[in-house]
Amino acid sequence: MPVLLDTRALPAEQRIEAVHQAFARATVPTRVRLEVPPGGVRAHMQLAQFGAGQVFTSTGSGLRLTRLPHHLDGDPPRLVAIAVQERGTGVLAQAGRVSSVPAGEMMVTDLTSTYDFAWRGDGGSQAYQVDVAELGLPVEVVRAAAGRLPVSPLYDLVRDHLRQLFRDAERLAADPAAAALGAATTELVRALLVSAADDGRERREALEGTLLARVLRHARAHLGEPDLDAARLAAAHHVSVRHLYAQCARAGISLEQWLITQRLEAARRVLARPAQHPPAIAAVAASCGFTDAGHFARRFRAAYGMSPREWRDRAGRR
Repeated sequence: MPVLLDTRALPAEQRIEAVHQAFARATVPTRVRLEVPPGGVRAHMQLAQFGAGQVFTSTGSGLRLTRLPHHLDGDPPRLVAIAVQERGTGVLAQAGRVSSVPAGEMMVTDLTSTYDFAWRGDGGSQAYQVDVAELGLPVEVVRAAAGRLPVSPLYDLVRDHLRQLFRDAERLAADPAAAALGAATTELVRALLVSAADDGRERREALEGTLLARVLRHARAHLGEPDLDAARLAAAHHVSVRHLYAQCARAGISLEQWLITQRLEAARRVLARPAQHPPAIAAVAASCGFTDAGHFARRFRAAYGMSPREWRDRAGRR
């Protein structure tokens, strides 16, 4: 991901101004105040474009960002930022509400309005920024959702998607499909905000539109349970099996085949791990949801052209 700023390359006396300039390039106008620890300010910032959205990451020593009324004058960008706190604890104050955001959790900031955000000591935040117009939502919905994100059933799905996007941003931003990925990310963010705001009809539409993604995420987390099937997945998401199959068909997915493929891939990864004592084939099969080791071996050979034992032994020789 293109690096906006790495203060390690700068003398200590130039770092504060460099941080101010980097924030001015990456986001909406704000007042930036920085902690100055022994050895000087530390900051590492990156920016990557995904169509109409962009990923902005900032890590380093403590800081405070304050968007004041005069920053709203003229025609500033009308952005919303949905962020995952990477390290430290972020504190966001907006619209009369103060939220503490520990590492690994999400927050939404309405950048069209005033706010105050800070972390102390070593910290970091990674954000997906997108114009309100791209979300297609009234800003009031964004504000209503901001204090309610964890109540949405989409919270974990969107957080995991964003963390993967942030983790691989450099590679993904260079892909020809980067703009399409940005559009998909915007749709997920939109669904989360509608869901958290509890906006009646739009919330139902948002949940329906993300049903398959939520089902597949749930399935990946429970692959090792042999009773995981369409009926259980449908029940967990409060839909009928018929409705779930219809969603899969629209996406061109055979659910049973998808489950087997995911279990085989999980088993292949386990068998390839370096280990002083190679894992027993039957134990790996059971841990990945197969109740019959012979059936597992046949499916594995059909998928990969060799037996599980041959794959394990070959991986052990590498």
